Amino acid sequence: MREPGGRIGAIIVAAGNSSRMGGIDKVFAPLGKDPLLARVVTVFDKCPAIDEIVVVLARKNLAQGRKLVEDYGWSKVVAVCAGGLRRQDSVKEGLRRLTDCEWVVVHDGARPCVTADLIERGLVAARGSGAAIAGVPVKDTIKVVSRRRIVQETPARQSLWAAQTPQVFRYDLIAEAYKEPGEDVTDDSVLVERMGQRVEVYMGSYRNIKVTTPEDLAVAEVLLRNSDKPQSNSGAPCASVSATMSTG
Repeated sequence: MREPGGRIGAIIVAAGNSSRMGGIDKVFAPLGKDPLLARVVTVFDKCPAIDEIVVVLARKNLAQGRKLVEDYGWSKVVAVCAGGLRRQDSVKEGLRRLTDCEWVVVHDGARPCVTADLIERGLVAARGSGAAIAGVPVKDTIKVVSRRRIVQETPARQSLWAAQTPQVFRYDLIAEAYKEPGEDVTDDSVLVERMGQRVEVYMGSYRNIKVTTPEDLAVAEVLLRNSDKPQSNSGAPCASVSATMSTG
């Protein structure tokens, strides 16, 4: 049994309005035989390292989200709650519903290719600094462009990474960061960085795409169809991480 205070909670943020999906609500869009959101929650629910899950949805989707919990029998989902106007408002709502968690894993509900391995490695990476995010080195040359679409700068590609989720934080750090979130942010770690906290980046996956357009949905379906099920190897690795996180 793990020591008290070592609980690990997950917040799955899926409260967006799917504005670039051409009228499709991506949260419930089918990926094979399952809705996109179900693909995500099932991975977290089956990982022994995760003690509880909060799913944050748009208010209009609450009833449908709660029905998914019932239909799939997710035992670790402790709340399905409405998000706010901004991403940080939604994460803050999720934080309020976690109970006695020492660690928090925040994940975009629109990233259906998440795996237990990504969760596990994030938990390990966060042990040192208290904050770690998945990311991948960018493959393309990046241009900094003005509003008039004039190139201002070409930063060195070697130092550029694309941030992903899962993002893992000690609960006290992320809770403090969200006390006064201020301006809009699209990434939870930005708020932690602004506190002067060191954030480690661990290697994510190029398969771990975020669905924002119908084309992304088609790509995600191919990736999932042609790979092992995300939860297939989730047992032992997550269990070992669970014990490690609680004893540190």
